[in-house]
Amino acid sequence: MIESFVSAIALVFVIEGLLPFALPSVWRKGMVELIKMSDGKLRVMGLLSIAIGIILLMMFK
Repeated sequence: MIESFVSAIALVFVIEGLLPFALPSVWRKGMVELIKMSDGKLRVMGLLSIAIGIILLMMFK
C-alpha cells in the first residue's frame, strides 16, 4: 500500500514538473491567472480535479 502511495506522489511531481520545464513562460502566465482567480473558482477547479482523478482511478482499477 505505501509503495503505491509513494509511486502516485512521485508521478504527481513528474507531471507537475513537465510544463514549467518545457514551457516556463506559459506556466508563469498560467500561475499569474490563477492568482487573480477568486477562492470560489479555485475551489471548483480543485473539486473538478478530485472528481476527474477518482473517475480515472475507478475506470482503470
